[in-house]
Amino acid sequence: MRLADFDYDLPEELIAQQPVEPRDAARLLVLDRAEDALMHHHISDLPDLLRARDLLVANRSRVLPARVRGKLRGGGNAEFLLLKRLTPGHWETLARPARRLRAGDVVVVNDELNIVVTAAHPEGIRHIEVHSDAVLLAQGSVPLPPYIKNWLGDPERYQTVFGDTEGSVAAPTAGLHFTPSLLERLEERNVGFTSLVLHVGLDTFRPITRDDPTTHRMHREWYTVAAEVQRQIEQTRADGGRVVAVGTTAVRALETWATTGELDGWTDRFILPGYRFAIVDALLTNFHLPRSTLLMLVSAFAGRERVLHAYLEAIRTRYRFYSFGDAMLIQ
Repeated sequence: MRLADFDYDLPEELIAQQPVEPRDAARLLVLDRAEDALMHHHISDLPDLLRARDLLVANRSRVLPARVRGKLRGGGNAEFLLLKRLTPGHWETLARPARRLRAGDVVVVNDELNIVVTAAHPEGIRHIEVHSDAVLLAQGSVPLPPYIKNWLGDPERYQTVFGDTEGSVAAPTAGLHFTPSLLERLEERNVGFTSLVLHVGLDTFRPITRDDPTTHRMHREWYTVAAEVQRQIEQTRADGGRVVAVGTTAVRALETWATTGELDGWTDRFILPGYRFAIVDALLTNFHLPRSTLLMLVSAFAGRERVLHAYLEAIRTRYRFYSFGDAMLIQ
C-alpha cells in the first residue's frame, strides 16, 4: 500500500465554492456493494433509499469560531487556529507564520484581548494563554477549509441543523445535507436517527507526507458515544436494521467504541484498507481529497478500486466535491 494508490485528478472547477439550497438538494451517488453498481440520486431521496429499521448515526459537534487573527507585538500579522482547550485559558493552536511566533511573544487582537504564546512545538503547533476563553471565542470566526475561496454566506450554513456541542475546527460535512423536513420524512419511514460527538481536529488540515500510509500518525480527537446510542444500536441489530454512519467522523467514533469498549475518550484511530468494521453497515459521506486519511477510510469500507471508480464516475458526471459538495451513499 502506497500513498499514490489513493490519488486521483480533480478538475478545479468541481471543488464546490458554496453550498446548494436547500441542503437536501445535493446530488447523491449511491454505491451498491452487493451489486457492484452505481446509481444517481439526490439527498432528498434518502427516505426511499434506506430501509425501515435502519439507524442513522450522525456527529452533532459544532464548529468553533476557531480562527483568531491579530498583530504580533513588534510588527506583522499573526493567526491562530484553535485546536483544543487544554485547561481554562490555555489552548493548543495551529499558528502562522509559525516561524515568527516563539514562546513569550504577544499577539494583540484588540483592546479586549492579548494572546501570549507559551510554548512552541513542531509543525506549527503553539500553546497560547488568554485571560478569558469567552473573550477569545468572541473574537474568532468560523474557519473554512482553504480550498473554499471568498465565500461570504451565513456561517450557520457551515453547521449541521442538529449540531449542539461546540468543539470542532471543521464541520462534519456529511451532516450538512440534512434538513428538519428530511429528518421528519425519515422518521415517517421508520428510519431512526441518533447522534454522537467527535470534535474534528488537526488532521482535517494535515496531509499525509509519507509514502507508506501505515506510518502516518493521526492526532487525537475527543469522542463521546452516549449509552442511549449504544442501546439504539443494539435494538437496531435485534430488529434486523443497519447502522448507517453519517460521515467518516461518526465511523471513527463508533469503531473506536466498538474495539475499546470506551464510550468516551481520545481517539487516534486510523482506518486503512484491510480494517474489519465492527459496527458500521452503510456510510453516507462526501467526496474527499486525494491522498487523504478520509479517502483511505472510505476505501477500507468499500474497496479502493471500487471507490476510485465511483470517484471517476462522479467527475465524469460533474458532481461537486469536498465540504460544500455532493455525497455518496455506500451500502
